[in-house]
Amino acid sequence: MMLRQTLPRNTRSQGLVRQMAVMAKSLKYTQYGEPQDVLHLVETQLADPKDKQVLVKILAAPINPADINTIQGKYPVKPKFPAVAGNECVAEVICVGDKVKGLQPGEHVVPLTTGLGTWTTHAVYNEDQLLAVSKNVGLAEAATITVNPCTAYRMLRDFVKLSPGDTVIQNGANSAVGQAVHQLCRAWNLRSVGIVRDRPEIGELKQQLECLGATVVLTEAEVRTTDLFKSGTLKKPKLAFNCVGGKSATEVTRHLDNGGIMVTYGGMSREPVTVATGPLIFKDIAFRGFWMTRWSKENYDAPERLQMFKELCELVEQRKFVAPPHEMVPLDKFKEAASAALTFKGFTGKKYILNMS
Repeated sequence: MMLRQTLPRNTRSQGLVRQMAVMAKSLKYTQYGEPQDVLHLVETQLADPKDKQVLVKILAAPINPADINTIQGKYPVKPKFPAVAGNECVAEVICVGDKVKGLQPGEHVVPLTTGLGTWTTHAVYNEDQLLAVSKNVGLAEAATITVNPCTAYRMLRDFVKLSPGDTVIQNGANSAVGQAVHQLCRAWNLRSVGIVRDRPEIGELKQQLECLGATVVLTEAEVRTTDLFKSGTLKKPKLAFNCVGGKSATEVTRHLDNGGIMVTYGGMSREPVTVATGPLIFKDIAFRGFWMTRWSKENYDAPERLQMFKELCELVEQRKFVAPPHEMVPLDKFKEAASAALTFKGFTGKKYILNMS
């Protein structure tokens, strides 16, 4: 986060507000379908920003699963056509309307609102839809900060009161959210147990997640027989995160402590969340759901939201939080990147980021 100073009114009137019309290249779609089929690179001339509007140059914008699902028409957020794809980005302020008081040309900003359409070289947004971030925050970290790190942050903060030394357990531990959970747990002195699918390069995967902050990484087979908690090596987890569902979620619930809570934020297996009867009755465990988009809408101006961004940015600047493994790709390679995002199955997964800087 960075402190901002408003430019003097007379300085604004000397040319910082006005800007030659900009030609934006945007990935637009007019119907639902596969990204490779329905996205088209379209040029649009943008007018100067007025009143509380801000003209920005997009520097980097990631391709998230939710972005793909939105284009396919499978996500709860339904855009109005024609729509520009993308929800996350980091951008540079080019010029501002004469009623903008909190942003200056040259600042880096990230979107506070979903559905703005960020897969574009330039855009005009409202001032209240943007948040300034320090230029010391790397492009990849800034471009990906508003979804996955925030999801991890809120799930760790909002469901169970955790103390240093407490344990959190999660499946899908190599996902972008999972990697964020490991890093936040390390920063907050929590123990993080991650569960992943077995694979040939499992040793490399475990090592990478442990470097991020995971205390222990188990395969789905190992978690069925582990004595980590019965032996007292680690405290029984009070909090669990599930992004898989099915049998994976069931196995996680068996390790929850009395009164523990499982938070589901995804369903990669497309199987329902099931629970063994014993833990449900005798441990009185509970189940909750979490959707970052809903939380952001309900807490748009809440102090807790700004504090969250402040803490996350500080961790990035302190090099205690890094972006997931990623690849920067040029905008004109969007079809290849979108296709790869749907099919890539590397041992940690890879996030593709459209590089427009």
